[in-house]
Amino acid sequence: MRWFRKGKWKASSSLAFDLIEAYWGGEHGDKPGPGEARPLQSSLLKRKKLSRRKESAIKSFFFANSLLAVIVLIGIFGILLATAIPAFREIPLAEFAQKTWDPTSPEKPVYGLLSMIVSTLMVTVGALVIAIPVGLGVAAYLSDVAHWRVREIVKPIVEILAGIPSVVTGFLGIVLFGPIIAKLFHTGNGLNAANGSFLLAIMSLPTIISISEDSLTAVPSAYSEASPALGGSRWQTLVRVKIPAALSGIIASIMLGMGRAIGETMTVLMATGNARSFPHGFLDSVRTMTANIAIELGEVPYYTTHYYALFAVGLILFIMTFIVNLIADVILNKYQQREL
Repeated sequence: MRWFRKGKWKASSSLAFDLIEAYWGGEHGDKPGPGEARPLQSSLLKRKKLSRRKESAIKSFFFANSLLAVIVLIGIFGILLATAIPAFREIPLAEFAQKTWDPTSPEKPVYGLLSMIVSTLMVTVGALVIAIPVGLGVAAYLSDVAHWRVREIVKPIVEILAGIPSVVTGFLGIVLFGPIIAKLFHTGNGLNAANGSFLLAIMSLPTIISISEDSLTAVPSAYSEASPALGGSRWQTLVRVKIPAALSGIIASIMLGMGRAIGETMTVLMATGNARSFPHGFLDSVRTMTANIAIELGEVPYYTTHYYALFAVGLILFIMTFIVNLIADVILNKYQQREL
């Protein structure tokens, strides 16, 4: 009661309200308060201004990075398109659909891309057929079955596989996988599409395993707890609950692995035989689009039809990769809408 009589309650309450308004802002935020209200308000305003400047700087930084990525992508596409246009002017489009690629023929140069497109798709699809079940199995083991000590050892080893140079992988295909394939299938040599598929699958596994394992681990624990509560087994919980919940991340990992396989050069250059003939099976030697560019671009005379045709091959490969990424983006958006 003494506080009310002496008027101290009124002074302390006004000080408290001034401090709250100085911190949160309000209609009377600009009025000076008793005691330390004025310096506190000015320091808080300085902090707000500094935080706003930091936020605007961070936004500008990320916007500049995203804009730079778009500019680089448009620049690459523009260079490929500008250099490939002379090839489309000099070579009929129907000729690109032929099976034979022989630009150095003394009779008549032929620029058929069908054999290289089919070879690229064969090697990529073969790699995915091997890598997808193995990658998902390892990711499921690491996320739901393995002990945490095993996980801490196995996952770094899997990620180290991504750092192996493609030249080393191609060398293993020549000295290890090639002889094994030749003995198993009684072929003259093991440098064929099957060899390239195995090697590209090995190179795609780290991407698929790492991203799939992160997606499975990120599934809310309520999902994995509700399934056993309803009588589901551990296998049913994994297959029917966790994998469908993490399907968007799994599809993203598969598409990234596919991008790694379709754009690989040195491994397929060393281990697939580089035959320009049209392939009829995985035991035939093939030449992919990337390998063809790597073999011929360094020796072709500049500003010739052959030179422009190689850039046309690169443009078609760029478009194929863009279509794959576009399809993956559409699928991811559909699954995200279903989850919402």
